[in-house]
Amino acid sequence: MRTPFSRFGPFISATIVVLIAIFMFSIMSAIIKHLGDDYAPQQLSAFRNAFGLIPSFLVLLLSRDWHAAGRPLVISQWKLGLLRGGFVAVAQVCFYAALMRIEFATASTLAFAGPLFITALSVPLLRDHVGLWRWTAVAIGFVGILFIMQPGSEVFSLYSLLPLIAAFCYACSSITVRLMDNEVPSATLNIYATGGALIGSIAILFSTASFKPVASANDWFWLIGMGVFGGVAVLGLVSAYRLTKPSNLAPFEYFGIPFSFVIGWLAFGEAPFDRLLPGALLIVSGGLIIFWRERIARNSASVEA
Repeated sequence: MRTPFSRFGPFISATIVVLIAIFMFSIMSAIIKHLGDDYAPQQLSAFRNAFGLIPSFLVLLLSRDWHAAGRPLVISQWKLGLLRGGFVAVAQVCFYAALMRIEFATASTLAFAGPLFITALSVPLLRDHVGLWRWTAVAIGFVGILFIMQPGSEVFSLYSLLPLIAAFCYACSSITVRLMDNEVPSATLNIYATGGALIGSIAILFSTASFKPVASANDWFWLIGMGVFGGVAVLGLVSAYRLTKPSNLAPFEYFGIPFSFVIGWLAFGEAPFDRLLPGALLIVSGGLIIFWRERIARNSASVEA
């Protein structure tokens, strides 16, 4: 898939697109925090997924795999496909609630525990072998989480558990995609995940909160902006990860941490240096070790094949 940066080559082009996408996700999160005083996280999640269906269908229509497979919309594992969306809905509600209750950068940093959970879950769910290096990386990452959360201290808040729940649910959604049939196009899986997230977020909204009518045209502007930034970011990630190996790009997603810090400082006057260091560095270190070991494992497998 070509991008406006394709003339720089696949890797550089993909890297630029990933960084732009991660920045857009940070902007989306800032909009959610801005709207959090007036709307429940359940309602914001429902709006996010409703708007998210538009780019999802665009991805589907532009997918060569989907057209080559005969444009299938019904899959045999539809329940699992929707379940993945249910995990996303729970993750969104938890993360959005965290954004409203704790520092912007703190919530965003804790949510980057996803690779740690994916590594740990791959053992019972996928029967993967996780060696000493990756278990060490998981331990380093969780020590970083403890540094940030500071359990037992005066700054500890139960709300800091919400980004971890979100990261766990995002990890469940990511890892269960490997249980889907390989012949199902990724664009079709994206539609089921987004549709399941919309159904899940609406169910959570009406079972735990009440729908509040949108108060003004200005709020509609922010809600649409939230959906546009999130939707374009998803499209960017899909485009980038089709240009080069995922292991080449995954470390660049950690740029979301400095992005969130700068946005939190400029937009909300937050600068939680003491809260984030050295925990953020340990979380990033753990994640990078995991990406490094997975890249080595893939290269070894390709050589043996």
